[in-house]
Amino acid sequence: MTSRPPRTHIIYTIAVIGFIYTLHLVIPMYSNSSFLNIFADENTLSYIYMAGAALSIFGYLVAPSIIRRFGNYNTTIALIIIQICLFYGMVASTSALTLSVIFILQTAVIGLISLSLDIFLEVYTEGSNVGSVRGLYIATLNASWLVAPLIGSMLINGTDNYRNTYVAALAMLFPLLYLVYRNFPKFKDPNYIHLSPHQLIRHVSSNPNWVRLFVANTILQVFYSWMVVYSPIYLNKTIGFGWDDIGIILVIMLIPFPLIQYPLGKLSDGGYGGVKYGQKKIMAIGFIIMGLSTIALSLFTLKSVALWATLLLITRIGAAAVEIMIETYFFKTVSVRDSAALGFFRITRPISYFLAPLITIIGLYFTTNEYLFVIVGIICLAALIPVLGMKEVRG
Repeated sequence: MTSRPPRTHIIYTIAVIGFIYTLHLVIPMYSNSSFLNIFADENTLSYIYMAGAALSIFGYLVAPSIIRRFGNYNTTIALIIIQICLFYGMVASTSALTLSVIFILQTAVIGLISLSLDIFLEVYTEGSNVGSVRGLYIATLNASWLVAPLIGSMLINGTDNYRNTYVAALAMLFPLLYLVYRNFPKFKDPNYIHLSPHQLIRHVSSNPNWVRLFVANTILQVFYSWMVVYSPIYLNKTIGFGWDDIGIILVIMLIPFPLIQYPLGKLSDGGYGGVKYGQKKIMAIGFIIMGLSTIALSLFTLKSVALWATLLLITRIGAAAVEIMIETYFFKTVSVRDSAALGFFRITRPISYFLAPLITIIGLYFTTNEYLFVIVGIICLAALIPVLGMKEVRG
């Protein structure tokens, strides 16, 4: 019996797995900071996120060795079981210290599960269809980003019952475990490249386009992580929205991700009558939209759901374009055997959760909350420097 199911079937299956995985991630995500804020002030909250980021970075560095030794299937199953235990702890624990430690641990595990799913998808992706496949996968994941905040806000229901979101996230992990167990028991791991951390840095640094892409992706992830952690607090405490309104704003804000990412990925493959646009050009336009629209957020304090939903939606049009072009560019240039480079690429996520709190900690010494949007917007515009220096990828 073959170890690989038909490619079309398994790609759709991985997309469904990714959808469920992202639901478990996002349902509590936008209320995580508000939940932790109950027993930790904003500075302490920043340090908690930074600790989670540091552990995630360590996890990404050791993950290739673990995957190479135990296989991607066994590693994924183990990570999901660990995550079930951790989320149960988030539901059951009443100790501030215990909750902080569990939150830090689950932050790292979330990222490693994502890395394992990336490896599954990369093994079954044909080189000529990278943009289309990544576009489908990312759009499916982002469809869950569209519904999860609404589910989360409904579960909170205008109260401080943030634990309800962790109960729902815990429930998502059981079908996730079943689908991985059911579909990949005979998964054949590629012959992964073995690199020490020092060799890995040299390996990635040898490709100037990867270095530029790494910087651009770090800036994108800083934008995401800062918005995820601080924008709900800003909308709630500064503008004065309740969680029912915030849920509506977040749903509208995230519409561009499932709507435009698959078409843009297909466009970069030349899937529309041979018409093809380079990832670099679309990436640059996306960062310009992100930067200018984020700066514009500092100009508005009116408590209007329509206004804030529209403003934040514009920022995500740019982010959605940037994200799918970064994914397509990277996966057109990386080998399926290169799990170490993939892990290094994903380190940008925890790095961003380390850097994003610094923006708030340092920024608030010099300015007020609303002008933090200006700082984040300028950082987004700075991404044009590495992006414009990249070479287009053919094929």
